[in-house]
Amino acid sequence: MSSLQKAWTIDDLLDEEDHTDKVPFQRLQLLGQSRELRDLLQNPHLRQLLRSIDAADSKADAMKAAMQEPLFVELSDKCLKIVDKTD
Repeated sequence: MSSLQKAWTIDDLLDEEDHTDKVPFQRLQLLGQSRELRDLLQNPHLRQLLRSIDAADSKADAMKAAMQEPLFVELSDKCLKIVDKTD
């Protein structure tokens, strides 16, 4: 495989400074395996809230508003709990 065809890795996307503030890819994969998160994401109100954040012109303002919603805070807390688990 030539250097032009070489597959990229997560490390290729982040420089050394970025690693200190990032969740390792393996931990992020745990989010997709969580039954609790899947169940929570079935909530139509939460789904609409996430779509509105995604479509917002100002993501920062949309996130500030979302953090006032208990359902969004619950989602955030569950995500943090999953990625912060110590083995």
